[in-house]
Formats: sequence, C-alpha cells, structure tokens
Amino acid sequence: MSVDSAGRGAGPALDATIHHPSRLAVAAFLSACVEADFAAVRDHCGLSDSALSKISTALEGAGYLHIRKGHVGRRPRTWLSLTQVGRDALGRHVAALQAIADSARTSGGSVHDSAP
Repeated sequence: MSVDSAGRGAGPALDATIHHPSRLAVAAFLSACVEADFAAVRDHCGLSDSALSKISTALEGAGYLHIRKGHVGRRPRTWLSLTQVGRDALGRHVAALQAIADSARTSGGSVHDSAP
C-alpha cells in the first residue's frame, strides 16, 4: 500500500517500470509462459525489434526480465522470461489497477448527476 502526502493509505501503488502500455503488454505476455522467443514477443505485442530491445533492457535492469541468448543451428536467438521478481511486480501492478477500477465503481455509484 502506498501512502499519500497526508499520511493516509492510498491503496496499492502502480509500478512505474511496468506501467507503460508496451512494457505492460510484454510483461503480461511473458507471465503466461516460462520463456518466449524474442520474435514471438515482438509479433504478439506489435513492437519493432528496437522497441522490444529497449523495453527488454529496461525490464532486465529492474530485475523483472531474464534475457537468454543462444543459437538454433547457426542462427542466433534471444529468449525472454519474467523473473519471479517481475511476476510479483506484475501481480501487484494488476492488483493496483483493479483497486483503482473498484474504487471508481464504488465512488461512481454514490455520485449522482445534477444536470439542470
């Protein structure tokens, strides 16, 4: 739970590293598998090679992603996988998003339009 400037609990905090839509898409895709080929992640998430490379580097730097390089025959390949730290961070981020949506639904149900 995060704390606002007045010291009140503000609910679960969003993860700034995962929050960007492309990073969230990559993390979510990888959460459903043990490991995925770079090209499969790129294609599923609709990213360019350079965008996925930059995202991968940022997620790896945060400890959320493991990058494994190798070869299939003579061709170089890169595989991506979420670390346990990354899986935990994604879970907390999704819970924070859900809490925001739940709070909006609850608050929205008690607010009435006062249109003239």
